[in-house]
Amino acid sequence: MSPNPSKPRNTKLAATSDSGRLFILDVSDGRVLSAKPDGSDVKTIVSEGRRLPDGIVVDVAAGHLYWTNMGNLKANDGSIERSDVDGRNVKHIVPAGSTFTPKQLQLDKKNGKLYWCDREGMRVMRSNLNGSDVETLVDTSEGDSRPGEDARKWCVGIAVDAEGGKFYWTQKGPDNAGQGQIFRANLEIPKGQAPANRADIELLYDNLPEPIDLDLDLSKRMMYWTDRGDPPRGNTVNRAPMDVVPGNRKDPEIVVTHLMEGIGLSLDLKGGRMFMTDFGGSVYSANLDGSNEKMLLFALGNLTGIAYAELPTAA
Repeated sequence: MSPNPSKPRNTKLAATSDSGRLFILDVSDGRVLSAKPDGSDVKTIVSEGRRLPDGIVVDVAAGHLYWTNMGNLKANDGSIERSDVDGRNVKHIVPAGSTFTPKQLQLDKKNGKLYWCDREGMRVMRSNLNGSDVETLVDTSEGDSRPGEDARKWCVGIAVDAEGGKFYWTQKGPDNAGQGQIFRANLEIPKGQAPANRADIELLYDNLPEPIDLDLDLSKRMMYWTDRGDPPRGNTVNRAPMDVVPGNRKDPEIVVTHLMEGIGLSLDLKGGRMFMTDFGGSVYSANLDGSNEKMLLFALGNLTGIAYAELPTAA
């Protein structure tokens, strides 16, 4: 696992554009932002104030955005919202009190589900697309009361392989402790088992700096994630095989370095690129191998989640 510090960062704004759209969360002002993939045409489409948005996904077919709000980190008041892709018709679909601190959010359109990690709640959760039938899939609390204070048990990033019947998640660990982990489990809890004692949970990678958001390249069977923490391993984007071979595990590869508290990550597999955000307020793009890195936007506040989508009409 070695960084690539020699790769220069291009801090010029990108000059090209396409039909897609970026949706970006600013936790400092409680905003949902929209922009073209080259960083132009930035606009605020939702402004909610200090509700602490963190994870965002796009349902292109339905024309909806979904995002999580962390709320008060010490209270059971996290929520999930939905709006049209232009920011209109905001609706609270998972009301405050159903989840503590919802973080990254993923859409399973095939099965009509939303998946998210609940950090201080120490859980992986899901619901129907309308917010009904909220359920806990994994409980990492080991009996600790909520909100939990042990960062080793904090579930943060999530990704879903609906066709493969699996979901993946990160557990952050304490700051700069090298105790971060990535797990996976089946979409359904095995019969006769419970969220706190599932026997199908696999530990894929451990001793990571502070793994945050996840995304998957299913065709290449590769997972990508952001890692916070101190350089050289922290504040990076990493990738590694989704399928770990016992006794022959490959170390994660660092493909992007020098983020300013990296958080958000979204892959555009058709375009062969990824988009990242950091808490320092910047948005970046790069090829999937980390080459052609560009700073698209900067000084936007404190950025968390990001989603890229190709929309049928301009949003």
